[in-house]
Amino acid sequence: MRGRNGRYLPAYIGMVGPATAIFLFIVAYPILYSFWLSFTDFNPNKGGVWSFVGFEQYSKMLQDPYFWHSLKNNLIVVAVSVFGQIPIGFALAYILYRRMVKASGFFQSMVFLPNFLSTIVIGILWKRMFQADGPVARLIQLVTQNPQAQFDLMLKADTIMYPIGFALIWMYTGLYMVIFLANLQKIDNGMIEAAQIDGANEFQIFTRVIVPVLSGTILVSSILAIAGSLRGFDLIFAITTQGLQRNNAMVLPIFMYQTAFQDYNNPSRFAYGAAISNAIIIISVLLILLSNYIGKKLNAGEEY
Repeated sequence: MRGRNGRYLPAYIGMVGPATAIFLFIVAYPILYSFWLSFTDFNPNKGGVWSFVGFEQYSKMLQDPYFWHSLKNNLIVVAVSVFGQIPIGFALAYILYRRMVKASGFFQSMVFLPNFLSTIVIGILWKRMFQADGPVARLIQLVTQNPQAQFDLMLKADTIMYPIGFALIWMYTGLYMVIFLANLQKIDNGMIEAAQIDGANEFQIFTRVIVPVLSGTILVSSILAIAGSLRGFDLIFAITTQGLQRNNAMVLPIFMYQTAFQDYNNPSRFAYGAAISNAIIIISVLLILLSNYIGKKLNAGEEY
């Protein structure tokens, strides 16, 4: 039996069917299950019995100060990723592309090296660095000649995201550097040579030639950064310790994890955790749509 496109339907279904079934089971089913679960009061201690409660979990979430605190921290992580990792990665890629440094291969390898390391290992490393009596504190004492000086940013709720942001930039900048470098190598050198003949300096070449050509790559990188920031869990979880630090640096994935798997006093913790996970998806989609809208307004991806 043939379909309208001339293919044999049984063979086509036999090739595509297993992969589709696996996708639906691994990806689609958990999403739908989580969506349904968020409208119930499911509690495993009641023997798996649940009842439909409508938007009660979402209403409780919007009234929870921990949700807004986690969202604020998550938006800080998004800002660090979009306005920190991407510009720095772009600048480093351009430096390598224009051969402004010697031993560019070694330089590229060192910047990209954190991507080969375990995120948990990196988190523990930076936790040791940022401790009140860690290497950073020792360096501050050496520079200020004050033996009592301490690095206490990790101990304060209003400053704890600064060292975490630094660790995020150190870890992921190399990834965007490689993405931009790969796309820079596709650019016709004749465009740069023509700009140099017209008298353009290095800064003008970068801003008026390179950035417009790679606007589509910038947009895609921004989407990747937003999606990664809103589901990021392991690095912040490893850097912060149990208790006050983790509460101060709480982001939505950690809030969801603690609610669903650690808050045993919450009678509907699984349903509430599902509502938080769905909120993460909704916020991700909204930010990505905003990025696409801004990209269209700026003609991102337009061929030059």
